[in-house]
Amino acid sequence: DANDFGTRRDTDGLAAGDTIVYAQTNHAEKSAAERAAVDRIFGLLPASQRDEFLALWQEFEDAATPESRFAHAADRAMPALLNLANQGQSWRDHGITYERVIARIGPPIEAGCPSLWHYMKARLDEAKEQGWFGIGS
Repeated sequence: DANDFGTRRDTDGLAAGDTIVYAQTNHAEKSAAERAAVDRIFGLLPASQRDEFLALWQEFEDAATPESRFAHAADRAMPALLNLANQGQSWRDHGITYERVIARIGPPIEAGCPSLWHYMKARLDEAKEQGWFGIGS
């Protein structure tokens, strides 16, 4: 279920070096580094657990099931909710624009939990009016 994704999801970021969700990075390189980290960490487990955890991780990465899409929605919403709670401090500090946030988090949140996206979009629009986004870099 979605809890399984949440408890195992950040293993790759912890081992490969987590980056800000809005970072403009080479996603292919990041994915390869995350996969290598997951293989290394889950490789320490007994084979049955390793295979189960790898399958869950891959299901999350592929966003192939309703549960994995919901987990993606929660994963993308969390940084934005934290920024909304602190009046966009991190967005301003890092020059993250409204458009960049919408482009990065909108599609996965809408695909995984449309009602959450409806809520988030309204809050993000309010934040834009308040000047809580960066100018861009």
